[in-house]
Amino acid sequence: MKRATTERIGKLPVARRVIELRRSIGGWRRAGETVALVPTMGALHAGHLALVARARELCDRVVASIFVNPAQFGPNEDFARYPRNEAADAAKLAQARCDLLYAPAVEEIYPPGFSTTVTAGSIAEGLCGRFRPGHFAGVATVVTKLLLEAQADVACFGEKDYQQLQVIRRVARDLDIPVQIEGVATVREADGLALSSRNAYLAPEERAIAPVLQRTLRDVARRIESGETDIDAAVEAGIAELARAGFAKIDYLEVCDAETLAPLTHADRPGRVLAAVWLGRTRLIDNVRLTPLR
Repeated sequence: MKRATTERIGKLPVARRVIELRRSIGGWRRAGETVALVPTMGALHAGHLALVARARELCDRVVASIFVNPAQFGPNEDFARYPRNEAADAAKLAQARCDLLYAPAVEEIYPPGFSTTVTAGSIAEGLCGRFRPGHFAGVATVVTKLLLEAQADVACFGEKDYQQLQVIRRVARDLDIPVQIEGVATVREADGLALSSRNAYLAPEERAIAPVLQRTLRDVARRIESGETDIDAAVEAGIAELARAGFAKIDYLEVCDAETLAPLTHADRPGRVLAAVWLGRTRLIDNVRLTPLR
């Protein structure tokens, strides 16, 4: 039987196979250490490193995974051109004091004959789920695998992908996966644009428009928090604001319950104002917190 070995990229140990990942984590467990997982698709930026920092606060050891998951991309989406630079990502993780990179091949995650899919029900069907059929089933399936492979105590996810965060929380809860799902606040550029690997696709003129998304979501939240009872009117005003700014297409702008993502008709409980919009060929998502009226 071939002995599992762990390679290195620079200073960072790298596991390519589940057996290598579990061997490293098993050693930490035997030493009484706790483990946090930070799942990513690479193209790392300060938002990802904030997840690593939070994981480091919560646990003794941190594993980051890089896997561009084909199951969550639609046939006309950007799987082929999604930015990939493993060496640069590994250097950033090492500097952030990550203990191990898990970077499996597609065949390790989806071996021949793989046929199981995890779905999360209604929480995955609205918002981005309407526009990206099968996306959240791909997310839920790969994250379930990563959580079980790493057997982590904590897994950290960014609030920018808020629907994804809630889908993963639902899956972990429903399947009794013994892990704490930790949401980490969105990291933004100085002008308010949420950090995203896909921001690299924006042309200069599109990049100048992009911060309007966050400002518009905050405007909608402020209207409702200031006592606007007609949530639909606040949403319509936000959509008009985005259209005037030059967003080519608006998939949605909605006000939802912060936990269930069901449409919110009264600001009497915690909510989120969420949107997905297009600038040219680039799809941007963002959300802001909605504080209930007292």
